[in-house]
Amino acid sequence: MASKDILIIISGIVLFLIGMINLSSAVRKLINVRIKEYIKYAVGRPFYGLLTGIFSTTIFQSSSASIALTIGLVSAGLISFSNSLAIILGADIGTTLTVQFVVWHFTEISPLIISIGGLLWLTGREKWQTVGETLFCFGLMFFGLNLIGSTVEPLKKSPLLIDMFIQTQNPLIGLGMGIVITGIVQASAIPISITVLLAQQDLISLENAVAVVMGANIGTTFTALLAGTVATKSGLRTAFSHLIFKCAGTGLCFLFMPSFIFILKSISSSTAQQIALAHFLMNLVIVVIFIFLLTPFAAIMKKLLPGNDEVLPIWPEYLDSKDILNPQMALNNVHKELKRQANLVQQLYLKSIEMITDYKEAEGKSLFYIKMVVKNIREQTVRYLRKISAQDLSEQFSKQIFAYTAMTNDIERISSHALCINKLAFQKADRRIIFSFSAERELNEIIELVSHNFEDAASMIEKPETQKNMEIVNREELVDVKVKESRDKHLERFHKRLCDPEAGPVFVEMLLHLERISDLCNNISEYMCDIQES
Repeated sequence: MASKDILIIISGIVLFLIGMINLSSAVRKLINVRIKEYIKYAVGRPFYGLLTGIFSTTIFQSSSASIALTIGLVSAGLISFSNSLAIILGADIGTTLTVQFVVWHFTEISPLIISIGGLLWLTGREKWQTVGETLFCFGLMFFGLNLIGSTVEPLKKSPLLIDMFIQTQNPLIGLGMGIVITGIVQASAIPISITVLLAQQDLISLENAVAVVMGANIGTTFTALLAGTVATKSGLRTAFSHLIFKCAGTGLCFLFMPSFIFILKSISSSTAQQIALAHFLMNLVIVVIFIFLLTPFAAIMKKLLPGNDEVLPIWPEYLDSKDILNPQMALNNVHKELKRQANLVQQLYLKSIEMITDYKEAEGKSLFYIKMVVKNIREQTVRYLRKISAQDLSEQFSKQIFAYTAMTNDIERISSHALCINKLAFQKADRRIIFSFSAERELNEIIELVSHNFEDAASMIEKPETQKNMEIVNREELVDVKVKESRDKHLERFHKRLCDPEAGPVFVEMLLHLERISDLCNNISEYMCDIQES
């Protein structure tokens, strides 16, 4: 094989990976707004979780992306470990479609898909741009495989390659190749699709291809294991469960390899189609084995990897639609939900503050999902309040509805600022930025004031107190003064070269977000006082 051919094959693999990674990002843009529904269906019966896994992997075209997302949701407490098991089983079924696309010669129409997607991406409006980007990346994946296929076609007459792929009868070599290649490129579709392309050129036997398929299925667990290393204990359980599922299915198919090969040959006469079926049937075997054993399996995994498995309810707990016609009761329900929302945001804020000095990747990533819960509570609360306001209400009730609407918005805005602080903490840790001693002292003083304001604002939702409101107002004014002083002192330190230049923007942005959080706490306190006075 000429060096030019090797470069083309490597380029094809790179294009496939670029397409797959960017396809996952593009699809995430489309489904982020619907992620609540993803969770809603996933946490139902195991069958729903299975369908969710199949659907998500089909649109992501990557089981690794789908399982990594699931591990993130488990780590954040939005999905329980037990519920995640059915999703990863479904994800392994969904990933088999990519290989089937290769059998159906999608590689040949990939230029058309790229052209349509590219035109939509370049000329369409915002929504159609995302659709175009998705199509473009989808086409790019198969265009990369098309390059590989066109390169290996002339090699069907190569004695060396024929000897390597056809005469070699040791399935352990194929198993090892599948594991290693998939572990390196982080995509099982690469080695399996290449075996399909080789089979279409009569360059590989079914026996050797099936061994590669089995190895690729084990290799695909590496991505989940990497995600698990920065996840919580529950997320780590999910990652190890994926490994156990794959090893069990591979072991069983490997043990009965002759029978497995016989079944494949009896279903189809095409070697390429047989390889795709091997990939599908192997994952189907895994589902059949484990789908009815998920409860005892989850119990065993919890004993092997003990730890808390706290699930954060994504849906409002107190907004009962039956109480809509009773304004007093309905507003009491909103009041309870506001307290819950404020407590969640307080947790998010405190964890973000901890990240400034001790950033932990697993916890840092999970804060995004807590923010999503807070946003969902706001949306549901505003919708609930709108239904209450549709009735003839007294002036007091109308004033209360206005205040509660503003408060749930402000609470969510606090979560946005807290999440920004978390992102800045990540930058600080990632770039190894060190604040000067003076900056650390000033930041801690402001954090202490803001934290007191947040604590008092949360307690004001529970029970408004005029004295406490005055304390919040005084602290808020002090925060404004200290933030301005700290920014001026930072400029002075910068001119004297007493601080790291990279530290400045991060430090100042943190101050601004803390100041806004303090402002919003003051707003919440004022709204509660207005309600008490009316």
